[in-house]
Amino acid sequence: MRTSRNHHRTRLFVVAGALAALVAVPACGGSDDDGSGDGGESYSWRLGFNTNESSVRGAAAEKFKEVVEEESGGRISVEIFPAEALGSEQEMLNGIKTGSLDLQMAGGGSMQNIVPEYGIMTLPFVVESFDEAYALLDGPVGEEWKELAEEQGYKVLSYHDLGFAQVTNNVRAIHTPEDFQGVAMRSPEEPTSIATFEALGANVSTLPFTEVYPALQQGVVDGQFNPLDAIYETNFHEVQDYLTLLNIFYYHVNFIMNPDVWDDLDAELQDIVQNAADEAQAVSRELTQNNHEDMLDTLSPEFDEIVEDADLEAFRAAVEPALSKFEQIVAPEKIQEARDFVEDYRAGNE
Repeated sequence: MRTSRNHHRTRLFVVAGALAALVAVPACGGSDDDGSGDGGESYSWRLGFNTNESSVRGAAAEKFKEVVEEESGGRISVEIFPAEALGSEQEMLNGIKTGSLDLQMAGGGSMQNIVPEYGIMTLPFVVESFDEAYALLDGPVGEEWKELAEEQGYKVLSYHDLGFAQVTNNVRAIHTPEDFQGVAMRSPEEPTSIATFEALGANVSTLPFTEVYPALQQGVVDGQFNPLDAIYETNFHEVQDYLTLLNIFYYHVNFIMNPDVWDDLDAELQDIVQNAADEAQAVSRELTQNNHEDMLDTLSPEFDEIVEDADLEAFRAAVEPALSKFEQIVAPEKIQEARDFVEDYRAGNE
């Protein structure tokens, strides 16, 4: 049973002024030829994301800033804007596309509206371990997705980690798919997530991430799904009664940049930026894997019940309609290509 339950409203961020600035500031966040550093052009960039500064995204962003500023000798400076300070995730994606935002750590699922193939990564139960996820993203399939993203106006620097999504709610403990009947679940604007929970019988509402806590607190929605560290860092455990460990989705982050900003860099700076993005990726992956067990121990006393033995086979069968719906968005052979890759990897590592 829960030992304490503090009901605090999340801090609401005022975004109107920031959004106005997002429109007004040009790509590169303003570059100049002031002779700083080694005498080359200097750059001032803004990096936005939707979670708070203590999240995995926040740690990765700080690592990127540290490395890129040091290795560029001050030619590149990065200002970090967490918690949707520059607008919702979709608004920031639009900013990258139009050139009014330089860098974003965008949820892989949110980019499926731009590059449908990214939705393959968020299909329910498509991967079963971190190693499988990394192999898929870092291999030829993930490289192809980067190329598709660049065609749409997004330079993907690296793939970061968020971990596996678990489910919380205030109605009942979730053991079987039938337990989702009548439960109002929050989802981001991601077709696969929406279709998955509709297939499970839930009522689905889409809300920006920063609105989820008050919506749960006020009963606007009953439940949500996120990795354990995100549940803890955003205090969802304060306003939720039940936690079910499903590993239903694997979540990753696309660390993206406006392609024109990238193309404006000389080869040396491109190498520095890519190295910093790779180091940020390593930080996110290490943190996510370490966080899972730590967060489960931390959260255990905060829920009325934690379900660790849900009927996964029944859930896999129940979400098949979601997969068929997704085949209307992405060519079935592309989905099969990713599944075949994972199966081959799994077979080679048994």
